[in-house]
Amino acid sequence: MTAAVQNLFHWKEYLELCKPKVVLLILFTALVGMFLSTEGFVPFNAWFWGLIGIGFGASAGAALNHWVDEEIDARMERTHARPLPQGNISGRQAVIFALSLATLSMVVLVVFVNVLTAILTFASMVGYAVIYSMFLKRSTPQNIVLGGAAGAAPPVLGWTAVTGELHGEALLLFLIIFIWTPPHFWALAIKRVDDYAKAEVPMLPVTHGIAFTKLHILLYTILLVIVTIMPFVVMMSGTIYLAGAIALGAGFVFYSVKLYQSDGDQYAMKTFGYSIFYLSALFGFFLLDHYARIAIRYFF
Repeated sequence: MTAAVQNLFHWKEYLELCKPKVVLLILFTALVGMFLSTEGFVPFNAWFWGLIGIGFGASAGAALNHWVDEEIDARMERTHARPLPQGNISGRQAVIFALSLATLSMVVLVVFVNVLTAILTFASMVGYAVIYSMFLKRSTPQNIVLGGAAGAAPPVLGWTAVTGELHGEALLLFLIIFIWTPPHFWALAIKRVDDYAKAEVPMLPVTHGIAFTKLHILLYTILLVIVTIMPFVVMMSGTIYLAGAIALGAGFVFYSVKLYQSDGDQYAMKTFGYSIFYLSALFGFFLLDHYARIAIRYFF
């Protein structure tokens, strides 16, 4: 194998450490937070350097998670082919890579964006890679609920990148993702319950059973639909968003009910897949509604 091919191979391994699909969803929700924070143009430094800094931070947290979870990943069918369990990248290399990305994230955000966004990005990195991965994941079936705060931070980071301050509407975006996370992840956990049991990770379906988890997915989904109506109630968003939120929420409830009524994990991955579509589309409706209302005010 030539040196060029070897370098390409390792480049792909390091990219996998960053969990690029997850980071793309993070960056999208951060971008929506940026656009919703202002009726004018988002400054170049805020969106360009903000997304780079937030992306580096999210990638650093993901890479550290790979290192922390190496033993667990090696015991699970879903994750045993990751770079560290396969020995393609060492733990030391992964940590150096993660710390380098974290450093770059902080430098970019402090120099080109603002200190508040840097602090909140650092807090979300620590929340995911340390508090969740090292402690909560291994100690409580409520791990994904308590650890969901780190994953819910991106739209807040996008908002502060533009405004330099926290705002109640940004926290409402945070709340939506925070409530979305448990039904999203528990659907996957139902499908992979044997994996988690084998790895001795106390996910809810392992500790309390699949039926109990299905009920909580349904209850959290209903709560999510209620929470997503709040932006309309507080006049953060208008009727376009409301229609989208209700339609998407009805779809999520449909899948949650089917999962609850079905035997085993028949609808687990369908619910999981829909949850990803749901969040992306919901934030898309936020953007569509935001600029439609601006256009109406401008032209009429």
